[in-house]
Amino acid sequence: MAMDEETPLVLENSKNGNPIVNHQRDVHILSCAFLLIFLAYGAAQNLESTINTEGNLGTISLGILYLSFMFCSIFASLVVRKLGSKNALILGSTGYWLFVAANLMPNWYTMVPASLYLGFAASIIWVGQGTYLTSTARSHANDHSLNEAVIIGKFNGEFWGMFASHQFVGNLITLALMRDEEGGSTSGTTVLFLVFICTITLGAVLMCFLSKRTGKEEAGHPNSSASFVSSVATLFKSIITLLQDIRMLLVIPLIAYSGLQQAFVWAEFTKYIVKPTMGESGVGGAMAVYGVFDAICSLVAGHFTFGLSSISIIVSGGAFVQGAVLVWILLTHSVTGGVVGILYPLFIAALWGIGDGVLNTQLSALLGILFKDDLEGAFAQLKLWQSFAIAIVFFVGPYISLQTMLVIMFVALCLSAVGFLFLTLKVEKSFSYRAA
Repeated sequence: MAMDEETPLVLENSKNGNPIVNHQRDVHILSCAFLLIFLAYGAAQNLESTINTEGNLGTISLGILYLSFMFCSIFASLVVRKLGSKNALILGSTGYWLFVAANLMPNWYTMVPASLYLGFAASIIWVGQGTYLTSTARSHANDHSLNEAVIIGKFNGEFWGMFASHQFVGNLITLALMRDEEGGSTSGTTVLFLVFICTITLGAVLMCFLSKRTGKEEAGHPNSSASFVSSVATLFKSIITLLQDIRMLLVIPLIAYSGLQQAFVWAEFTKYIVKPTMGESGVGGAMAVYGVFDAICSLVAGHFTFGLSSISIIVSGGAFVQGAVLVWILLTHSVTGGVVGILYPLFIAALWGIGDGVLNTQLSALLGILFKDDLEGAFAQLKLWQSFAIAIVFFVGPYISLQTMLVIMFVALCLSAVGFLFLTLKVEKSFSYRAA
């Protein structure tokens, strides 16, 4: 019998004979789609500061992008609620396509509008991702009578493990297609960006095969007939309510730090640690190592997530690793040649990837567990504070030294760790998720 596009793929439940949605299939599709889209965007982002150098076009474009991302995140939950998470995912992919396409003719008239639009698109695709993945995990746990926290952790582990590998795959493609030429010029960029446009297109098409989530599955999904004014009022009420919630206030510093540490890798690590010892051609290799360890750690961390207590242990371990790396760089960093000069940035990339994998999986799982009644609002807060921190690094980074940035990062890590541990130790009994 034919199946329309809104009818999810179903399987026969062996226990009671009732049809159930194949939620694991949706996680596989979502993970592969994001890999295809972000292997292109991630590699393009890594190249912005080196190929679009005239007037700092590349760096300024990224700063504009993340400022737009920050402001649009305020309204992203409203857009996702109106569209539904599946439609938001498909629409969000168009921003990445346009940004990469703008790099075929990079100038202020193409890059700035593309960056502004991508800020909007990124806000809805990431709120949609968090909402879709968490509702899928909850539905899967309910259908199979499983612990929701365990399934949320495993689904996030699979998604972030696949997603993190985009750095590895995207940078390998970059290394294969780009060539350094005499005089400091680079060839192969046009072919590279055309390949990236194709992969983003495939990712967007793949998202069309996701099962459509219902309002019941996506907690807090409002009546589609609600007026725009009432929807905006509900949105701001949700924002204010979340910002009055002690759980969110204690998690925000960790969210902001997760943005800082991502931007540190994209901007400061490649500029001050990789390039002086390995050259521009070594950036792709170092970021590939970073992506491999990020992916592995995401899968492992997701597998061992079963609730707030496990999240606190895993996050503490990741924070310790990154804290140790920050102190190590601050006390010992110097430009050296030979084998040591090559191994040093690669080892740091591997350790930093471990920390990033921990933060990605555990923050998503944590928000899905603590704020299950307002998933869109919670994931909008996640992207708002992350993008704010990333934008700060892109705008401020060029004007401060590596040592200053390391001190700021270490202080931010300590403050976020204290707030998170206070959450787990003092309010776990009152606010932690109760499995059905």
